[in-house]
Amino acid sequence: MAATKVQGAKVLLVDDDASLLKLLAIRIESKGYEVTTCESGLTALQILKSQVFDAVITDLRMDEMDGMALHRQLQSRYPALPVIMMTAHGSIPDAVEATKQGIFAFITKPVDKDELFDSLAKAIEIHGVNADEAAPKSNIVTRSGAMLHLLEQVKLLGPTQVNVLISGASGTGKELLAQAIHQHSHVSGGPFVAINCGAVPGELLESELFGHKKGSFTGAIKDHQGLFQQAQGGTLFLDEIGDMPLNLQVKLLRVLQEKTIRPVGFQEEIAIDVRIVSATHKNLPEAILNQQFREDLYYRLNVVNLKLPPLCERREDISLLAQHFSASIAKRMNQTEKHFASDAMHALVRYDWPGNIRQLQNVVEQVVALTPSDVISEHLVLAALNSNETNVEPLSLNDAKKEFERDYVINTLKMAGGNVAEGAKLAKRNRSDFYKLIKKHNIDVDNLG
Repeated sequence: MAATKVQGAKVLLVDDDASLLKLLAIRIESKGYEVTTCESGLTALQILKSQVFDAVITDLRMDEMDGMALHRQLQSRYPALPVIMMTAHGSIPDAVEATKQGIFAFITKPVDKDELFDSLAKAIEIHGVNADEAAPKSNIVTRSGAMLHLLEQVKLLGPTQVNVLISGASGTGKELLAQAIHQHSHVSGGPFVAINCGAVPGELLESELFGHKKGSFTGAIKDHQGLFQQAQGGTLFLDEIGDMPLNLQVKLLRVLQEKTIRPVGFQEEIAIDVRIVSATHKNLPEAILNQQFREDLYYRLNVVNLKLPPLCERREDISLLAQHFSASIAKRMNQTEKHFASDAMHALVRYDWPGNIRQLQNVVEQVVALTPSDVISEHLVLAALNSNETNVEPLSLNDAKKEFERDYVINTLKMAGGNVAEGAKLAKRNRSDFYKLIKKHNIDVDNLG
């Protein structure tokens, strides 16, 4: 089984010994893995921002950032990514410490190839191949390494029944991530029901969640089935759970413990089978200290925590999302899709987006509506961002050259229908040089958009 999973598995190899790096890459590639190499931990972290890997193999002793420091960063940012550690200074204490910190395997140099291949195959077998397989099963648009790793965790969590708490700033897409959890879960065939706990007055929220009996309070003119019952056999998404009143938090805790609800005015309990996913933009540990949120409920909801990064930390997604929103608007309005001028897209990418994806979507809606032509100008974008002086930091000359080169290669490939050889001809470059440009800019030829 492991051998079949190897095909297409992506490995990031990190070692400051260039000759050993090359030798190991050749060996690992001979087994069918796709290998990317780099000579420092800092470079590895940069690569992971834009690419998804199934395993990392790193040396322990390196300048600037050693293997354990790199692992701590990986564990924080990409907790589902297995790490195999190599060292020429191997010892039992090192191995024990590495295992305690969650290293998948510890291998001493000179590296025994069979031991390395065995460890790598086991890592792939346990963690699976290609985290971006999660993306097509969700409505999340991303090329961000951090987001794709988050979707990998969603894929792993899906079949389980644990409660998940999604944290992140407003507008980062918490409901979309909750839907992705539902779509990967064993209850994906059931309903997905969502409620914003902060948008419903406290006195009505209990009835909305649990239902009520006719005549149980003023205005209850008929029986009402609550959201827990509506979500039976599926997922209930409790957005902005931090805004739930304390008295209702007690009742929700009881529901989670007993797996039953009692609608307002009813005497009998009703059994429920619902997966709970909750979300908040608030700091719940701080709210607990301020006695605004129950600690026991927090631990019930926060079995697994998924943190959504703000849009300013996934800038590689801004252009992708902007064009996605433009295409969606065109489809909805039955119009020709509008595209952003290069400087207009630069403005979007350099902006900090305090309102995150929701703000980006609103800006795109505005500029699409106000653009008479098929091309959206920088002037319109800056006006929509409400900044004549502009919060947009201009690109350096080097960055501008890189961006132009990347856009040129992508557009040429599109003209060539994704054919690299044909693209090289159009660019008047030999195929080898053109392929180097594709690799330099991490361009996915099979997904040019």
